[in-house]
Amino acid sequence: MPDPSTVLRIIPLGGVGEIGKNMYVFEYGDDIVVIDCGLMFPDEEMYGIDLVVPDVTYLKENAAKVRAFLITHAHEDHVGGLPYVLPDFPGVPIYASTLARGLLGNKIKEHKLHANPLLALDPGDELTIGPFDVIPFRVGHSIPDAMGIALRTPVGVVVHTGDFKFDHTPVDGKQSDFAIIARMGEEGVVALLSDSTRAESAGYTPSERTVGEAFRDIMEGLDGRVIVATFASNIARIQQVFDAAKQFDRQVAVVGRSMEQNTRIASDLGYLKFEPSQVLPKDRIGDHPARRTVIVTTGAQGEPMSGLARMANRDHRFVEIQPGDTVIVSASPIPGNEEYVARTIDNLFKAGANVYYHAITHAHVSGHASAEELKLMLGLTKPTNFIPMHGEFRMLVQHGRLAIETGVKPENVFIIENGTPIEISEDGSARRGTSVPAGYVYVDGLSVGEVGDVVLRDRRALANDGMFMIVVQVDKQTNRVVGRPEIITRGFVHGPEEERIIEEAITRVRAAVDAPGDRISEIALLKSQIKDGVSRFLYEQTKRRPMVFPVVVEV
Repeated sequence: MPDPSTVLRIIPLGGVGEIGKNMYVFEYGDDIVVIDCGLMFPDEEMYGIDLVVPDVTYLKENAAKVRAFLITHAHEDHVGGLPYVLPDFPGVPIYASTLARGLLGNKIKEHKLHANPLLALDPGDELTIGPFDVIPFRVGHSIPDAMGIALRTPVGVVVHTGDFKFDHTPVDGKQSDFAIIARMGEEGVVALLSDSTRAESAGYTPSERTVGEAFRDIMEGLDGRVIVATFASNIARIQQVFDAAKQFDRQVAVVGRSMEQNTRIASDLGYLKFEPSQVLPKDRIGDHPARRTVIVTTGAQGEPMSGLARMANRDHRFVEIQPGDTVIVSASPIPGNEEYVARTIDNLFKAGANVYYHAITHAHVSGHASAEELKLMLGLTKPTNFIPMHGEFRMLVQHGRLAIETGVKPENVFIIENGTPIEISEDGSARRGTSVPAGYVYVDGLSVGEVGDVVLRDRRALANDGMFMIVVQVDKQTNRVVGRPEIITRGFVHGPEEERIIEEAITRVRAAVDAPGDRISEIALLKSQIKDGVSRFLYEQTKRRPMVFPVVVEV
C-alpha cells in the first residue's frame, strides 16, 4: 500500500522558460524516473561554448533512486544531453522507441558509453518501474515514433505530452493515439505537462503533408537542380523529397554527415521508403543532368559548418551553388538563429540561386500544436493540475490561459521555472516545493561543467573591450622600476590615440610603483596598485574597461 504521506514530486531540470535541454524528474519515495535529457545550443553571449546541458546536481545527490531514463523522441533538445549525463548514472537503462533507439545507438557508440542498456519502449507498450506504470502513446511530430508518456502513480495519472501536434493526415499514416489519451482522461489525470511552443499561435498547425504539395509545386517545370535543406531528423520531410523527386523523374543525393546517417538508419528500420535506383551517390552529382537532380542536405538553420552554408560559401567538396539552382529552405529559424539563416540565404542569392524560404513560401510546417490542438489535449485529459512546459515564459503563460479557458482552476495552473518542484498529494492537491539547483552546465570542447559564469564573464569582457597586459621589471632590492614597462594590447583601441594612451599608461605605472615613501615589497599589492591605477585611467580616457593583466618580474 502506498504511504498517504508520500508526495509525487515533478521537477523540471530544463525545458521550462526556454526552448531546449528538456529534462523532467518524477520522484515518488525512493524511486525516480526521468523523461528526456536534452541539450540547448548556446546564445551569442556564450563565447566559445559548444553546447548547454542541464544541471543534474539534484539527480547526482539522489543517484541511488534513479531507475530509468524515458525518451519521448530523438531530437537533440530531448536526447542530446545523454552523453554528458549518463556517465554519472552507470547501469541505469534508457527506454526509447524503435527509431529513437536506432539514432541513439549511434550517438552512444560515438561517445563510447556502454554502461547503460538501451531498451525498447514503443507506443502501445506498458512497463512497470517501481511505483510507476509507464504507458507511452503515439503523437504526431516532425520525427516518426514520437511519443507522449503517461505515468500511473500512487497519487494518480500524470500525462507528459512530449513534443506533439495532432496531424490527421501524417505522411507515415500513423495517427496520434487519441484512444489512450481519452482513456487516461476518463481514469482521471492528476497533472498534465504539455508542449507550449506554439501556444501563441491561433488555430491548428497544418499537416506535414502540405509540405509535399509545396515541394511538387516548386519542382514542377524546373530545369535546374533542386536543393532542399531541412533537419536531418525530419524523416517525413526527407520522405516527401524522395516522393516529389520520383514524380518528376529526378534522383536524390543525400549530403551531410547527420543527414546521411539518419537516412541510412531510418531506411534500414523501414521508416523511409524509396527505391535504391532513386539514390544518386554524392560523388556523381557533378556529372548528373541538372534537371534530373535533387540534393537534400542539412543547414536549414544557417549553421556555419553545415552542408548548405558550405555550398553557399563555395566551400563544399561535392556541390557548388550555380546560377539556375533552386534552393528550398524547409524550416523556419529557431529563435536566435535568424541572423545565420539570413546570411546563408543572402549568400545563396549572391551565387545565383533562386531561394524559397520561410518568409515567402510554405515549404515548412511546425511539428508543434497550435492553440486549438492544445485545447483538444486539455479537453481529452481533463487534468486537475496543469504544468505548461517546453516554451519560453510568455508561451507558458499563454498556455496557462488556454487551460483556464478549458476548465482548469486558475490556482491549479503552475507556471514554474527550472528547478521548482510541484508536489502532488494523494488527494490530488498540488503545491510548489523548495527549489533545487537547475542552472546551465556548459560544454566547451572536451570539458563539461568546467567553464562557469566567471569564465564567461571574462570572455565577454575580452570580446567587448579587449585586453591590456603590462610587463614591469622591478629591482629586487630597491623595488624601483628597471627599464621601460612594456605594454601589449589585444582588441583595444587602435590608431593615433593608442600611442598617446600607452605612453600615459606607462607614466601611470611608474607613478604607481614609485609612489614616494610607499615602498611596496609585496608583489601582489604592487600588481593590485598597477591594475587599479591603469584600469581607472583607461576608463577615464576611453570609457572602456579592458581586462588589465599586470605582470611583475623581479630582477
